[in-house]
Amino acid sequence: MKKRLLLTLSLLVAFAAGVRGQTTSGAYAFMDATNSARVAALGGTILPIYDTTDVQLAIYNPSVINGAMHNALALSYVNYYAGSNFATVQYARDFERLGTFVGSVQFNSYGFMDYADETGSLTGGTFSASDYIFDIGWGRQLTPKWSIGANLKLGGIQYENYHTFVVAVDVAGHYRTEDGWMLTLGARNAGVEVYNNLPGDKNTLPFHLSVGAAKRLDHVPFLFSVTYDNIQKWDLTYDDPLDLDGNYDPMTGEYREKKDAGKFADNLMRHVALGGEIYAGKHVVLRLGFNYGRRQDLKTPSKKGMCGFSYGVGINVWKLTINYSRSEMHICGSPNYITITTNLDRFVKGAK
Repeated sequence: MKKRLLLTLSLLVAFAAGVRGQTTSGAYAFMDATNSARVAALGGTILPIYDTTDVQLAIYNPSVINGAMHNALALSYVNYYAGSNFATVQYARDFERLGTFVGSVQFNSYGFMDYADETGSLTGGTFSASDYIFDIGWGRQLTPKWSIGANLKLGGIQYENYHTFVVAVDVAGHYRTEDGWMLTLGARNAGVEVYNNLPGDKNTLPFHLSVGAAKRLDHVPFLFSVTYDNIQKWDLTYDDPLDLDGNYDPMTGEYREKKDAGKFADNLMRHVALGGEIYAGKHVVLRLGFNYGRRQDLKTPSKKGMCGFSYGVGINVWKLTINYSRSEMHICGSPNYITITTNLDRFVKGAK
């Protein structure tokens, strides 16, 4: 049985890798955007956490979709930069023989912008810009320890009169050990662009192959998670043309290479995201995350601050779970995330 399960998961991941195209984000960087307050607080990547009450995890890891999510509903809002706002709605439904399905709609609005010519002079009028994703997720419990899942995503962009449309899939497998370890292997954003009236060539999707592990400690009210993202590409560094870090010798113009050990460590950590949850009582959860790659990409040499760190809190109030978080992406500001989840069965008379 185990060999059959491993073969199934391997075939799913191989299929995703085969249709992924290239690994650059391009116009579809929004497909990597984090809308869940909990996910944002724990590092902003796929989470290997199996939680029967948090339907929001399904967008990032469909293998944790399970029957206990039946009738779960989630609403998310992100107050992003420069008047941009993101919103997500999710609903789960279980079908005993087919598995559990989660439908979601993600809409990212960048507000209205002024028309201008090539010199920057305003010419009058405004236009809007937005992205969207319609997602149907499916998950099934194969054994008490193994589960698999997939997302089918239809998405695109609408910038003034320019439009694109893509079809993509996520696939993942999840395994839980007897001593409480949770392990996930998943592939995200494997797909193709099917329509594009933007000038230039077709755009590629931001494919990710990731593996993660999580565990809630036995004698301490703490859960930790670690994710290794972008398995498919080792070197995630890039040369900054502005050279803000002073990597080029001003006298000779030569690039100052890091030592092999330092270069290896830097590349390794760019793949890693860490997260932790502290259960401060029955109704409150405190969260903290660190994404080294994000810190290296978005920090400024003069003021690094908390860039790359994220934090948040979850509170159970009445029949609702409210999660709030902030992600320290840049010294210019930090997005605010808020997610409200519930289960409609809780509102049925006599339900707890």
